[in-house]
Amino acid sequence: MPLPSSDGTSWLLALVINGLLIAMAQRLPLLTRSGWVHAAALGTILWGCLGWRGWLAVVAYLALGSLVTKLGFARKQAAGLAEARGGRRGPANVWGSASTGALLALMVGAGVQPFGLLLVGFSASFCAKLADTFGSEIGKRWGRTTVLITTWRLVPAGTEGAISLEGTAASVVGSALMSLILLLLGLIDSWPLMVLVSGIGVLATLLESVMGALFQQRLPWLSNELVNAIQTAVAALLAISAASMLSLVP
Repeated sequence: MPLPSSDGTSWLLALVINGLLIAMAQRLPLLTRSGWVHAAALGTILWGCLGWRGWLAVVAYLALGSLVTKLGFARKQAAGLAEARGGRRGPANVWGSASTGALLALMVGAGVQPFGLLLVGFSASFCAKLADTFGSEIGKRWGRTTVLITTWRLVPAGTEGAISLEGTAASVVGSALMSLILLLLGLIDSWPLMVLVSGIGVLATLLESVMGALFQQRLPWLSNELVNAIQTAVAALLAISAASMLSLVP
């Protein structure tokens, strides 16, 4: 992927474009008002460091994640399993999902090498997050048998660390869909890399369930947003390590 020059002009363009788009998008039921402000900051970072393709990849993630959150929303809300604020994400959700990707984008923009491996980590972080969103939202609504990942004990849907066959299948679909988008946008440039980041996205989601089952209810400070940030960081590190060992990036 040819990388954009991170000069003052590109950053100014990024700021203007994101400011205008966010101003127009305020009425969409995706984020809270403050969430949109933070999304504008994130979008500016992505466009300034990775150009329109990096920005568009995360817009696609946000759109798909919001869409799957709305599926069966009334039923999830009645069962007490729906996202708060009518499914709108706030600043903590924005950065919990995208802090790893934003950091890697800033490293690319700062000229840290190798660019290819950083983009693999960036891609894996969003594959993991979309896999998590698909698995969680589909599992809570349509999962028929929900078990705790560490003990396989039957638990109610929505329990931290719980998984279902339907939710896990949805995680695979979400990660594969995100990896395909990243391939089409040129952020990853080969089918083997697509398979790698997609598989690691699912693996990181399962590891997040393990972390939720073992620690989240015992540690009050371990919020969902922090768990998301850890999950995406683990996905990025695993993908970078695997791509390097397998020589998938020149």
